[in-house]
Amino acid sequence: MSMLRSVCQLRVGVTSPKSCLYPSIFSFSLSHSQSHSHTPTSIPRTFRFHPPSLPLSPFMSIKATASYGTGGDGADSARPRELLVQHLLVKEDDQRLLLDLQQRISAGEDLSDLAVEHSICPSKEDGGMLGWVRKGQMVPEFEEAAFSAPLNKVVKCKTKFGWHLLQVLSEREGSILEDIQPDELHAKIQDPNFLEEAQLIDVREPEEVAKASLPGFTVLPLRQFGSWGPEITTKFDPQKDTYVLCHHGMRSLQVAKWLQSQGFRKVYNLSGGIHAYAVQVDPSVPTY
Repeated sequence: MSMLRSVCQLRVGVTSPKSCLYPSIFSFSLSHSQSHSHTPTSIPRTFRFHPPSLPLSPFMSIKATASYGTGGDGADSARPRELLVQHLLVKEDDQRLLLDLQQRISAGEDLSDLAVEHSICPSKEDGGMLGWVRKGQMVPEFEEAAFSAPLNKVVKCKTKFGWHLLQVLSEREGSILEDIQPDELHAKIQDPNFLEEAQLIDVREPEEVAKASLPGFTVLPLRQFGSWGPEITTKFDPQKDTYVLCHHGMRSLQVAKWLQSQGFRKVYNLSGGIHAYAVQVDPSVPTY
C-alpha cells in the first residue's frame, strides 16, 4: 500500500476506532501552538487517531519514517518543509460532484465542511485534516499538488484513488523525531533540571507501570487515548522537548509520530523501551 501516508493512517493502537486519533499521516489532530506565526487561528485543534491495524488512508505512504532518525548528528541541519493539509476525495468518475464542490468552495463554503459530507477518505471524520506532511509521505501526484499550491488556495489533483480537492493551511520548518538510547536517557535523568524542563510521557497501561517505572514520566495509557488525545496540546507544550516510552519502544514510537503530526517540534522515542533501559543501564528497574 504505497499510499499517501495514511492520510489517514496513524497513529497508535487504540481499542476503539471511534475514540482514537488518526495516527498517520497522521492522524491528525491539528496541533501546534497557537503562537506559531504561520498557523491560522481557524484551523481545528484536534482530530482522530486510528490504530495501526486499521487501513491507511489511500494516498499516504506507510513509510512514515521520512521524518524519523536514529539520533543525533545534524538533525537540525536539514529539516525539510512541512505543510498542514486538508483535503476531500471523490471517485474518479464522479465529475458532477467534483464540479459542484468546486463551485460551492468558490462561493465561500469551507472545504472541511464539504469533506465531512462528501469525502470518501477516512479523514472526513476530521474535516479532511491530514495534519503536517512532508515530501516522501504521499503519492507523487498529491505531493506535487500540495507542495506547489499557494497557501490557503484550494487546488485539484488526480491520483489512482480519485479526485482530490486540497488546501494547504500553513507551512513550517520540519520537526524532529529521533530514537534516544537508554544510556543517553539515563544520563539526562540524573540532571534535576532535565526532569523539570523536559516533557516525559509513558504510554503503557497502569498495570505495567505498577511493575516498573521511571521518575518524572506522566502516564498516558494508550488504551485511554480517546480521553487524553484531544487535550494533548493544552496539557503539553509542543515547543518543548518531549520523550516517550513504553515496554519495548513500539507503542511509544507510534505515539511519538502522532505527537510530531500534532505540531510537537522535538520528539524522542526511548529505543527498546523501559525493558532495554532496565537491562542495559539500570538493573534496579524490574523487567516483566
